[in-house]
Amino acid sequence: MTNPFLEPSPLPYGLPPYADITDDDFLPAFEAGLAQQRDEVEAIASAPGEPTFADTVEALERSGRVLARVEHVFFDKASSDSNEATDALELELAPRLAAHADAIHLDPRLWRRLDALHARRDELDLTPEQDYLLERTVADFVRAGAALGDDDKEALRELNQRLSTLTTRFEKHLLADTNDLAVVVRDPAELPGLSEGELGAAAAAARERGLDDAWVITLVLPTGHPLLASLDDPALRERVMTASLSRGRRGGDHDTRELVLEIARLRARRAVLLGFPDHASWVTAGETAGSPAAVADLLGRLAAPAARNARAELDELRELASEGAGEAGTEPASEIGAADRAWWAERVRARRFDVDTAVMRDYFEADRVLHDGVLHAATRLYGLRFAERPDLVGPHPDARVFEVTEEDGSPVGLYVLDLYTRDSKRGGAWMNPLVSQSALLGLAPVVVNNLNVSKPAAGSPTLLTLDEVTTLFHEFGHALHGLLARVTYPSFSGTNVFRDFVEFPSQVNEMWMLWPEVLENYAVHHVTGERMPQELVDRLVASRTWGEGFATSEYLASALLDQAWHTLSPAAADRVTDVGSFEQEALAAVGLDLAAVPPRYSSTYFAHTFSGGYDAGYYSYIWSEVLDADTVEWFRENGGLSREAGDRFRSRLLGVGGSRDPLDAYRDFRGRDARVEPLLERRGLA
Repeated sequence: MTNPFLEPSPLPYGLPPYADITDDDFLPAFEAGLAQQRDEVEAIASAPGEPTFADTVEALERSGRVLARVEHVFFDKASSDSNEATDALELELAPRLAAHADAIHLDPRLWRRLDALHARRDELDLTPEQDYLLERTVADFVRAGAALGDDDKEALRELNQRLSTLTTRFEKHLLADTNDLAVVVRDPAELPGLSEGELGAAAAAARERGLDDAWVITLVLPTGHPLLASLDDPALRERVMTASLSRGRRGGDHDTRELVLEIARLRARRAVLLGFPDHASWVTAGETAGSPAAVADLLGRLAAPAARNARAELDELRELASEGAGEAGTEPASEIGAADRAWWAERVRARRFDVDTAVMRDYFEADRVLHDGVLHAATRLYGLRFAERPDLVGPHPDARVFEVTEEDGSPVGLYVLDLYTRDSKRGGAWMNPLVSQSALLGLAPVVVNNLNVSKPAAGSPTLLTLDEVTTLFHEFGHALHGLLARVTYPSFSGTNVFRDFVEFPSQVNEMWMLWPEVLENYAVHHVTGERMPQELVDRLVASRTWGEGFATSEYLASALLDQAWHTLSPAAADRVTDVGSFEQEALAAVGLDLAAVPPRYSSTYFAHTFSGGYDAGYYSYIWSEVLDADTVEWFRENGGLSREAGDRFRSRLLGVGGSRDPLDAYRDFRGRDARVEPLLERRGLA
């Protein structure tokens, strides 16, 4: 049979032919794709005569089509539905793909052609997108080591291949340990506080593992589990928190501590080889931040007031806990630990604002949130239409495929939603392209959102937490970026923007979750059909800033920890031998060593930075949030949920993808640079 990756998919929008794809197809497709691109690059590098934009830069953009098709599908599967075969293949491929990328970036003939084009760029009569592509391509080649000598290039190749293997191992070890540490509950007396839906999901998770008369609480990627706010049994809360914090640090086959140390050391060595003092300097040189100093300035401005607010919030929890005022039968407590903080925080929120977020789940039925909330807002803003296509097969039986069209019916692309958690899916939530849009290649976008919502028992509704609703709106913001960008070159497709800009559109999309015209359209009780009472909405809005000290401190602790690892020189990295001690010292240095408020991610399960592409870049979320908060202010001043406002945001930001400098695009949209004050006010840090 013909390998399904060797030719373009015949399905609508080039959706990968999942019904025809087996695990056995991946390796032959990778082999063919690598060989094809090697031949294409050889032809470019050895072409006679003076280089042209078309025969060099544009030819590079056209190259590697088979490889791109198989990579998109394989790496989505490896993160969302892995198995022993894909795990083994990913480990095998990691150094080979790193070597392949180096073979392109370190080819001296290719570099001479690009350098010559760049030197006479003013003579080439390029379009603005072509000119920016040439600029970015040359910059990327330089940062990848194209200008190094031969000996340094060989050393770089070895470092890159080793790092690719280590980061892949980190992801696999973390997934395995996360599954192993799922908390099994045998006694129903431990489960008071959980809703019927939460109990059903825990029972279903147990059945999937072959456990009868049991409940399983599977771990999420962040330190704090959402069920900690509901579980009334302090001992069970402690078990869940202990399991979460234990990931990657128990010894044995899945321990990640040695991986963390070696990754940090090799990244530091590579940075110096490339002419930078540390890994963070190398990373930020290719982002809008420009330097670790700029990152430190923003994070430093936020750390002290965030810690101050977190301590004030803890004092309020202690006051309530000392009265034993949480629930009937609750014993007074003099101290609040990490396992108990979320539970007491919900009681403070209920007392101060009369808000019970657990009750809200009844108003957040997943399908209604999707259709009447997330997609409804996109229709109001951008005129998009969404039609589910059950005839199209997605990457997993749980995945749903939607065709996206303009208001006039003209095609946009496909949106795929894979909502539910499973042991074969890594934690967190993310968006991947399955087909990247490009006018040059005649490709329309196909994007997938992966979430990790617990799947309820058969016949029961999927009820989302407030945080899960936020996550769905957030990830759909990434999907919109992938769907609506209209660029010529695949390097600029969709979310192919600077890492510290990529979170901006997704964060902006969160605003519509509580926008009155959107909320009233989807927040409907799944049994009675009644809309969420306005007084409950008002109390929720009023309570939003309470707890921001905790939330900001958790985030900043991880962002600063990421920077601490990646601002080490090679000598300093070699001196670090204990991950836990390093973490403790790094957090104490910035005043965020709060026992009750641990980092959102600790090093041993910090997938963003040790396997997920956010190395020295986890600051990106708050960096982008400066733009986000400023943009929310603009929408409020310019019509809110309207086509006019949406079309401006679409045309000047979402639509340009990565085809122009993102801060220039922001100025074009906003008329000025972003102000930090809206962010400070949002997070209670003003």
